[in-house]
Amino acid sequence: MRFFDPHIHLTSRTTDDLQAMAAAGIRAVIEPAFWVGQPRTQVGSYVDYFASLTGWERFRAGQFGIAHYCAIGLNSKEANDRELAKEVLELVPRYAFKEGVVAIGEIGFDEITDAEEYAYRWQLEFAVENDMVVMVHSPHRDKKRGIVRSIEIAQECGLAMEKLIIDHNNEETVEDTLQSGAWAAFTIYPDTKMDSERMVAMVEKYGSERIIVDSSADWGISNPLSVPQTAALMRERGISDEAIHLTTWQNALDAYGQSGQIDTDALLGDAEIDQRKTFLDNSVLRGQPPRVGAKS
Repeated sequence: MRFFDPHIHLTSRTTDDLQAMAAAGIRAVIEPAFWVGQPRTQVGSYVDYFASLTGWERFRAGQFGIAHYCAIGLNSKEANDRELAKEVLELVPRYAFKEGVVAIGEIGFDEITDAEEYAYRWQLEFAVENDMVVMVHSPHRDKKRGIVRSIEIAQECGLAMEKLIIDHNNEETVEDTLQSGAWAAFTIYPDTKMDSERMVAMVEKYGSERIIVDSSADWGISNPLSVPQTAALMRERGISDEAIHLTTWQNALDAYGQSGQIDTDALLGDAEIDQRKTFLDNSVLRGQPPRVGAKS
């Protein structure tokens, strides 16, 4: 099977991870803009970061046969630096229309503050004006209130619910998300979010309509192979191949494909790899012979 991991922070992952992901069948990924572990102190650091999401990281993933897309936005945690946030929001239009950008995200709430709501509304209004998809981060604490509020604000801003993907859902929030008409994404991440066992139970209870599995693998203890490993457990537990296909491939493709940035036919074909290529004179290789050719 082919897999789509629509929420992974490849900036934090090694090329070894990319090799393992490709070998496990991951054909496409989405890398949303996020917090890198410590506060950024000036707008220039965002310029470089957004440029890497649309440039180097896209190239690096492609060198292993993985199609890389991204989402651009001011994440909720860093929205609380109000003065810097205003400068970053002004950057969003510069990068939101670049090739491979499939959504505004990940945006939403962290501590559910007024500053976070201001940045969230600004970016939602931008998405509505430009008919874009939105990826929402839900808070680690008070998650249900954060998700309900995120949905309410999106509706107030006039965003079509089919263009809203709410991530980091759990058992407490899934019904609110699905009832709103939004897509319900689930992060398979050790200890702090969902695990594969709980995800299987979720699909058994709610089915596969508008449900998406992702890894959110980042700089923390996390697993870039969460999607294929969860698919394997689903199969072991008797979940149908169709439901596995929907939750680990097709639903993400349908949700983010609304951006017009995803070439579905290309993803279904063999990935062409040419590791002789460079990006600004830099290669993913360090003396190894380059791989050239198709990867099925």
